[in-house]
Amino acid sequence: MGTCNRIKAPFLENEAAGLHAGDEILLSGIIYTARDAAHKRMTDAMKRGESLPMDLDGAVLFYAGPSPARPGAPVGSIGPTTSYRMDPYTPFLLERGIKGMIGKGDRSEEVVKSMKQQKAVYLGATGGIAALLARTILASRLLAYEDLGPEALRELEVRDMPLVVLIDSSGDSLYRIGPEKYRRKG
Repeated sequence: MGTCNRIKAPFLENEAAGLHAGDEILLSGIIYTARDAAHKRMTDAMKRGESLPMDLDGAVLFYAGPSPARPGAPVGSIGPTTSYRMDPYTPFLLERGIKGMIGKGDRSEEVVKSMKQQKAVYLGATGGIAALLARTILASRLLAYEDLGPEALRELEVRDMPLVVLIDSSGDSLYRIGPEKYRRKG
């Protein structure tokens, strides 16, 4: 695999472009949770000329909906959801400044093309470790769409969230690189 990097969110101008498929990172800083319903609302609002409750410049979106928090905890378990449901909205959001996405599963050709144009990356959080991921979250704040429950738009402060670069800003994909590596061995 690649190297292990400590990265801060939101991403600086060329930070995403310096990451490569297979790189392991520890992400700290501010990220936002948003799933498909929140993506639709954000996109519709921007198309109507409305502003969002956060700055998209360099932003990282985590495709997740945290479970309710136990007393004293910022969130309950939080794991990635399958990302293809966000694909219809992703190029629009990338054009408006998003530089990173966290989820699981491969992305469409249209999303990868837009990632290359906008120099963005797609990061993977391992499914099944939602309780571990919750331990990396220091704070959670509801920003919008409270009626969506766990799928509301939230701001999270994270420290050392373990992720891997699934698709980098040049379009290289761990979904292709990984299988090719093992085919060559056989």
